[in-house]
Amino acid sequence: MPSFSIAPKIAEDGPNDTALGDIGAGRYAPSPSGDLHLGNLRTAVLAWLAARATGRAFVMRVEDLDPQRSSQEAAVRQLDDLHELGLDWDGAVVYQSRRLEVYDQVIAELCARDMAYPCFCSRKEILAAPHAPHSPPGTYPGTCRGLDDKEVEARKQESTRLGRGWSLRLRARESQWTIRDDIHGEYTGEVDDFVLRRGDGVVAYNLAVVVDDSYQGVDQVLRGDDLLSSAPRQAYLAHILGLPEPTYAHVPLVYNHEGVRLSKRDGAITLRQLREEHGFSAREVFHALSASIAGKPCDTTDELLKCYAEWPPPKSLETIRFNNPERPASALELLEVASVRGAGP
Repeated sequence: MPSFSIAPKIAEDGPNDTALGDIGAGRYAPSPSGDLHLGNLRTAVLAWLAARATGRAFVMRVEDLDPQRSSQEAAVRQLDDLHELGLDWDGAVVYQSRRLEVYDQVIAELCARDMAYPCFCSRKEILAAPHAPHSPPGTYPGTCRGLDDKEVEARKQESTRLGRGWSLRLRARESQWTIRDDIHGEYTGEVDDFVLRRGDGVVAYNLAVVVDDSYQGVDQVLRGDDLLSSAPRQAYLAHILGLPEPTYAHVPLVYNHEGVRLSKRDGAITLRQLREEHGFSAREVFHALSASIAGKPCDTTDELLKCYAEWPPPKSLETIRFNNPERPASALELLEVASVRGAGP
């Protein structure tokens, strides 16, 4: 099916920063649900490095769509931590919570073109439904896709009576989509009728990230490789919205000494914990992060940038464990501290 373009609508509301021009941009886009741990910070440094090494701008976005999990205080702390490490960015920080009308306009356009439909399925029902062979767990089987207008109205009335909401899903015309990734090469992933707006009314990440990347001029997306499987869905949505598809770089995650990836939910150590509980400075933390990327500690982001004449770098992006004895001794002590689970947020 041919795509349609919402690009002019997004461009009209685009960042008012002519300095960015047409050079493209990389970005970092944390969710403000707590302090950034060392894995998050390493990805931020890599995103900054990838953008600057390729002559792009570097922009910042706060993905605070979920009011139950996000806080302004956490956003401020995250941005302060990134500044403290020496990262800089171009233009104003974009907050997704301030762009809800834009997402609503995009969803309305998709609905008007019969490219979205209401879904009344619970997560339990989706997991229990029959799926095509080899489909990933949680893939939507299309249960509500064929409901006619009368059935939809009846389901809405029943859901309202029970005090339940319903989601909106994309009516996908493709089952797979291929992206280009600087780390993984060509990657083809499944595209299902994914959620555009959740049952509680919150706009889905997969929609907001596509709209906002275009809004900020992002054509290079670097993030953790746990998000690789979502990239084909997002690139496909960009395609049908008439927006440019970015290039990707899904980098390895950081694991602790137990072989578990660092996570805020696991109480992984943060920059503030390292400083306040262990006495490490931001410079020492940056030494450790840069050593895990460049193979040696760097004092500044400019020094780290000089290590890379081109992007992507070679095998330095292999999975990094925070107790790797091959790392320089000056960084090893910090990395050993980071490998111990704390009792953080």
